[in-house]
Amino acid sequence: MKLAILTDTNSGISSQEAQERGVFLLDMPLIIDDKVYYQGKNLTDSDFCQALEGDQCVTTCHPSLGNLVKSWEDLFKQGFDQVVYIPMSSALSSSCSSAKLLAESYPGRVHVVDNHRISVTQKASVLKALALAHKNKTGQEIKEDLEKEALRATIYLSVNNLDYLKKGGRVTPAAAAIASVLNIKPILTIQGEKIDSYGRVRGRIQRAQKKMLLAIQKDLKEKFSQESLDDLSLGLTGFGISKDLEEAWLDLAREAFPQVRIHYDPLPASIASHTGPGAFGIGLSLDSI
Repeated sequence: MKLAILTDTNSGISSQEAQERGVFLLDMPLIIDDKVYYQGKNLTDSDFCQALEGDQCVTTCHPSLGNLVKSWEDLFKQGFDQVVYIPMSSALSSSCSSAKLLAESYPGRVHVVDNHRISVTQKASVLKALALAHKNKTGQEIKEDLEKEALRATIYLSVNNLDYLKKGGRVTPAAAAIASVLNIKPILTIQGEKIDSYGRVRGRIQRAQKKMLLAIQKDLKEKFSQESLDDLSLGLTGFGISKDLEEAWLDLAREAFPQVRIHYDPLPASIASHTGPGAFGIGLSLDSI
């Protein structure tokens, strides 16, 4: 049996990495002033930052049902018997539920994973799915395994300001104005189901980063207390930041968690459109096999 692992670009996996790992990738569209773009293809992160800062109209959407079906059919034409599709969390987009409905037309062939993850934790699930496929697990077995561990993940995001959340209607203009005047940097969290407020700091971004690292330490003691560090994956992310800031973020995390595997990937555009430039993130997940 040949089995394909398909995910979307909300995982933070680039087309180059997908090709190297043997993962298949579905591009998530971005609409800027009524024109469709795809992150990493006809839209660089630098161009995306300029679009956001230039006050252009930026919206996100999920791939068309036609493109989704075409991606499955193309994999079958390449000789694959089954497809495991790992989209972004159903709590954050309707794309997962739409894919599940479409998969009913491919019984036993397309397995849509309601993974409740996005960004670095979604990527960890994709890598686990690959490892399970190499152990000759079926699509149904991989789906059941990933969904069983779906909520064993946590993400924290620091936002430079509330302007972009205000544009999306997620905070009031008054709250955004107060945060700007007081130099408040909000910290958000994703615990599977939705984005919530976690806390806030005043001043430099390093304070927000340290608060996020403390939150991860707390999760290690409480949420993952029974797990071996070898079974955990720690992913860092950011958007609209320099290479130096990226390296400094990695150094802070490595110093705080020297025994945990750490990787860095850019923040997907679907999240970055709400956070704006200058965002940092960290995600911890259990992905033992």
